[in-house]
Amino acid sequence: MLSENGGSWIRAALLAGAAYFVVGKVFAFPVTHVQIWRLSAWVVSAVVFGTHIGYELFRLRHTTRVVATHTALAVGIGALLLAVAGAVHHVMTTPAFDAKWLLAFIVWPLATAVPAFLVSLVAAAVLARFARTAPGS
Repeated sequence: MLSENGGSWIRAALLAGAAYFVVGKVFAFPVTHVQIWRLSAWVVSAVVFGTHIGYELFRLRHTTRVVATHTALAVGIGALLLAVAGAVHHVMTTPAFDAKWLLAFIVWPLATAVPAFLVSLVAAAVLARFARTAPGS
């Protein structure tokens, strides 16, 4: 059974995952000044990531490990959606399906979610420590 905020973290993870997907797709459209657009995509994704960590930690009051798990799940969702979009684009633009795209469905989420877990674990632990030592807390 879900706790009272059980649905909240799922919605937050799905929303953040969708945001990563949208950022990945929208910021890939421009063909000029590509480096600026890529940097902008990183900045926007970092804002989504930080906001998700803050929401899980301060609003939902989850432990650092749970925060890291949920944020990593969101990152993995975004990566999976991008892998699916890439495979669909490949199928639409080439006559044959390349089976390597099936591997992308596993590798992309893992390659992004594992580092995201580690970064969010550290970030949540630092934020939680500062929140406990802040005056008036």
